[in-house]
Amino acid sequence: MTDPIKVICENLGGELEVPMGTTLLEVAERLTPGPRPFLAALVNNRIKELSYRIYTPVTVRFVDITSFEGIRVYQRTAWFLLQKAVRDLYPGRTLHIRHSMGQNGFYCEIDGIDSFSDRQTGALKARIRELVERDLPIRRTKALTSEVRARYAEEGFTDKIALLDSRPRLYSDLYTLDDTAGYFYGSLAPSTGYVRHFDIEPYYNGFYLALPLRTDPDRIVRTVHQDKMFGIFREYQSWVRIMGVPTVGDVNAKVLAGDAGGMIKLAEAFHERKFAEVADAILQANLLRGTRVVLISGPSSSGKTTSAKRLGIQLGVLGLNPVLISLDDYFVDREKTPKDADGEYDYEALEAIDGLDLTAMTEFKRAGNGAVEIKFTDRLKALEKLMELIRENRETEAEELLRTLGGTAEEPEWER
Repeated sequence: MTDPIKVICENLGGELEVPMGTTLLEVAERLTPGPRPFLAALVNNRIKELSYRIYTPVTVRFVDITSFEGIRVYQRTAWFLLQKAVRDLYPGRTLHIRHSMGQNGFYCEIDGIDSFSDRQTGALKARIRELVERDLPIRRTKALTSEVRARYAEEGFTDKIALLDSRPRLYSDLYTLDDTAGYFYGSLAPSTGYVRHFDIEPYYNGFYLALPLRTDPDRIVRTVHQDKMFGIFREYQSWVRIMGVPTVGDVNAKVLAGDAGGMIKLAEAFHERKFAEVADAILQANLLRGTRVVLISGPSSSGKTTSAKRLGIQLGVLGLNPVLISLDDYFVDREKTPKDADGEYDYEALEAIDGLDLTAMTEFKRAGNGAVEIKFTDRLKALEKLMELIRENRETEAEELLRTLGGTAEEPEWER
């Protein structure tokens, strides 16, 4: 008889001993059930399915839909159910999950179908509901890559075949749900019965798959129409088709063939052309409506500063003289940056920006020597002052403030 394996369970806040080969699902059954079922578990900080067997001492933390890891497991499992439903209702056609939409939805299309009716999406929902009620097992097995490749060929998964061909491994993972095969980069729930909340409705040329939020798992957020964002995704799909890299497997193939440089140059050319188009639109707005300020927003490290610099070059080509004002120059000192719940610096917090005394007075004037003097106690207040001058058509003063702000980006002369 083998010695029991020690498991440190963070959900319990203690240890327990299990026989060698015990599955995570069997360990989970020892815990007091929570309000929502466990979908998977972090084993030594790596996500694993509940079918994973324990053979050595480990630290385990089970996750449900309210965790970041759990919501991704829920999403992937829902995609697999949708794939199975499409295979049943539309044999021989391929499902494409194009991109995310709204807070927690996904835009999908099916080859050969240009539009969906309420009747068609209703049939898809009914089929998925049936699969959920049957609580069919989802199995993950390892097989020879050649066998997995042959199975994908039967299913018509050319994108997955390209991915396997670019990953020279003897064995590969294969997920199966009844008679449907799938490939996923990440764990899935043990069975179809875990996906209780979802909705499907027609959208554009396909349909919208709505799933619950991590922070509100018992409610479905319906379609949020974001026409501009949707247009950007469509443009992106056009770009990757032109570049010949619509899938990750195609990207890998380009890299392995030594054509990564050409792919990058083509992508850069697309971006440069887009910046030129945006610059043209800004010039027209300036001529027709007197637009003087362009704001670029986005999360940390998304490329705002880089985009502003590239856009500034294109505006310069059109004869404009843009002044770049980056909030990167206005962060508080590192030790003053607020921290999030995990103890990490939170650069998204408003308090990370230097000076929030929005009651401070701001003024600037031209000195006798021609220099511009700025007096204010809050840097963000300068931007508010700039907007005020523009609204009041005080263009000369606005230009002076812009030039001064641009000149103080590297050597600030703020008086506090």
